[in-house]
Amino acid sequence: MFYNEVVNEWGELTYVPTFLGKAVLVAILLVLLGLSLVIVKNRENYSKRSVAISTKQLTFSAMAIALGFILSTYFKFSPLPTGGDITFFSMLVICLPAYWYGIGPGIITGVAFGLLNLIMDPYVIHPAQLVVDYFLAFGALGLCGIFHNSKNGLLKGYIVGVIGRYVFAVISGWIFFGYYAWDGWGALPYSLVYNMSYILPEAAATVILLAIPAIRKTMIQLKDMATS
Repeated sequence: MFYNEVVNEWGELTYVPTFLGKAVLVAILLVLLGLSLVIVKNRENYSKRSVAISTKQLTFSAMAIALGFILSTYFKFSPLPTGGDITFFSMLVICLPAYWYGIGPGIITGVAFGLLNLIMDPYVIHPAQLVVDYFLAFGALGLCGIFHNSKNGLLKGYIVGVIGRYVFAVISGWIFFGYYAWDGWGALPYSLVYNMSYILPEAAATVILLAIPAIRKTMIQLKDMATS
């Protein structure tokens, strides 16, 4: 009812959401965004000003998810055969709501982004792999919110968020995709190197970008727009 079983080009049995399954996932995505709004709203007094802030939070978070999806789908480099891409700063975009609003809304935004990827480009061979790859790995980008009130908080938070995503990607590769390991490689070393090959280049380029004073200033101004 909610998914079809499909054999992919590598002979794996994968699970693709049906129309009803996609509808359910979209509903969950909307619920997550609404929950993000409630978290921020509850931090403020229930006034017209707090409602405006919460509405803006939802709008900015939804924009970040949409932009992150566009960048990860249409602006990616060297897609790897068994998953993973170097994208045009999509992880940075998904980290922004955490930098703006804190760890709670940040994790919810990351999970919502993972849900959107699951809807549009699913690659599922096991229910636990779905949770690790689409919920935990992308949700970990919300750890950026740990430093959302710190000096250079976006840079420090981005590094933490990316490390979190890398950890879950390695776990998934180790447990579920170890049979793709190169000759002479164990599943864990293979997963460590494979996932580093696409996460590290994008992360390094983003750290360099955020070190540019003009970019850093722009990110601070953007946060002021998102939170004022």
